[in-house]
Amino acid sequence: MRAVIVSEPGGPDVLSLAELPDPEPGPGEVLLDVAATAINRADLLQRQGHYPPPPGASEILGLECSGTVAAVGPEVTDWQVGDQVCALLAGGGYATRVVVPAGQVMPVPAGVDLITAAALPEVACTVWSNVFMIAALRPEENFLVHGGAGGIGSFAIQLAAANGSRVITTGGTPEKLDFCRELGADVTINYRDEDFVEVVKERTDGHGADVILDNMGAKYLGRNVDALATEGRLVIIGMQGGSRGELDIATLLRKRGAVVATALRARPPADKGAICASVVEHVWPLVSDGQVRPIVHTTMPLDQAAAAHALMEAGDHSGKIVLTT
Repeated sequence: MRAVIVSEPGGPDVLSLAELPDPEPGPGEVLLDVAATAINRADLLQRQGHYPPPPGASEILGLECSGTVAAVGPEVTDWQVGDQVCALLAGGGYATRVVVPAGQVMPVPAGVDLITAAALPEVACTVWSNVFMIAALRPEENFLVHGGAGGIGSFAIQLAAANGSRVITTGGTPEKLDFCRELGADVTINYRDEDFVEVVKERTDGHGADVILDNMGAKYLGRNVDALATEGRLVIIGMQGGSRGELDIATLLRKRGAVVATALRARPPADKGAICASVVEHVWPLVSDGQVRPIVHTTMPLDQAAAAHALMEAGDHSGKIVLTT
């Protein structure tokens, strides 16, 4: 098979295409002929040497893919050769073939083409598990997501809006904020010249955000707690703004707030399988009827993975960057 490899930790130029042995499915696993994969910020961190794969996972980059079932291992009964699917991976997506636990394989939602489907598994599972399964966002609650024009943010805006929640988001340019409003954001905040804490309090009549989905980590920790409503829930899923911050426990106690930090990649297959099943049940119908749509900024061939990484690092994209095999 062809796969993108990392020669050494570094910039996008350390990525290159190589020939590697085909993987073989074991018990409970499915082998996929990959049609496409999508880039996630975790891929950039892994390329830089900061985010190694979980024990036993492929060292090839790529946390999601779409494709066709090429073979099934023993004990697999839900999938057959020829099925068109998408999948949540612990690694291995930047390749023409990948092995994945059967529970992490999902049908392609009706109305979505096979290539575009590669942009769905990671964002759908991340947003659904964190915002709805963990933080239990309810209709009419205030939901704040940082970086609304990105892959996670653009999906979170749509899913929260479809849930009947009031959506608030941050972004860095007027064009990105316009895009967020088109997706269903009720309030947009330019983080370059506005204080999101003040805007959230003003636009919610002092109530605050009931749920916050944050990818910044330390940089926003204290301000996120300040922006929380009473009994608000802050879910941290990234560390773009650092890993160490100070937390005012008195403020958190006064608000009876919750701070949860989660990572999807390192969860055991059974946990990820349960998330995937819940996504198929609750999210795929919204995708199929058009209430929530995958946002793809551009599609590039696998041998241009380095250029795709550079594009993501530049931060000028909206939605997902897809690589086709």
